[in-house]
Amino acid sequence: MPIVIQVILGIVILFVVIFVIVTIFRAIKIVPQATAGIVERLGKYHKTLTPGLNILVPFIDRMRPLIDMREQVVSFPPQPVITEDNLVVSIDTVVYFQVTDARAATYEIRNYLGAVEQLTTTTLRNVVGGLNLEQALTSRDNINGQLRIVLDEATGKWGIRVGRVELKAIDPPLSIQDSMEKQMRAERDKRAAILTAEGTKQAAILQAEGARQAAILNAEGDAKSQILRAEGEAKAIETVFGAIHAGNPDAPLLAYQYLQTLPKIAEGEASKLWIIPSELSEALKGIASGFVGNTPSGSSAAPKK
Repeated sequence: MPIVIQVILGIVILFVVIFVIVTIFRAIKIVPQATAGIVERLGKYHKTLTPGLNILVPFIDRMRPLIDMREQVVSFPPQPVITEDNLVVSIDTVVYFQVTDARAATYEIRNYLGAVEQLTTTTLRNVVGGLNLEQALTSRDNINGQLRIVLDEATGKWGIRVGRVELKAIDPPLSIQDSMEKQMRAERDKRAAILTAEGTKQAAILQAEGARQAAILNAEGDAKSQILRAEGEAKAIETVFGAIHAGNPDAPLLAYQYLQTLPKIAEGEASKLWIIPSELSEALKGIASGFVGNTPSGSSAAPKK
């Protein structure tokens, strides 16, 4: 066999081997987990490849770029939105969505990510446009819910499910921010003044209540002490009188005790005038008669010689 024929045969065999390798390479497709592949046969949709090993018909079937089936988070740039009271606010949004139908996401919309962004912007302007600034700042949950419902309905035919829509920031104009800060500062000062006044009022009420209760307790204590003192003096007098009556004293003893009591009346420094009661003469007479009665009958007789 001539050398030329051998070379040509070798080249043909090499081409056949390369063709077989390329054919096998094009026939075997491995789809990663959480992705899906769209296969077109002769330019028409044929099937959707699931994760794992898949076999295609070489040179007839063509697989489009893989589609991520996981939930995606896309943050859109801030969008200027005009509120009902004609104020321009800048709103930054975040959309959570997931491709549920790879075929619809491929053939029903050209660029589903850009479509979600534009739809979010227009829906946000429609929702916020019917609210004033205060409602827009305080109704984020309501706005999020309305955006999610509208986006989910619009993107359903695209094979996309919108899970959540969040407003990251709502920034009013700088002049409005300054006015809001001044208003909030004034409200805080007002609340602080009210709380201080209420505290002072409560403190004064509590102090007055405490003083009243202290006065009542002091008066009750004084009254009880006076009652106890009077009861003690009454018991002492009763005891003294009982002892005197039990001893059955005679008139001279009583007169003597009366004379002993008189000097105690003048012991006080304020006693400038001492009034002698009329009973003093009777007491002296009693003492004299007592001493006379105790003298022996023969004491006045003259001694015998």
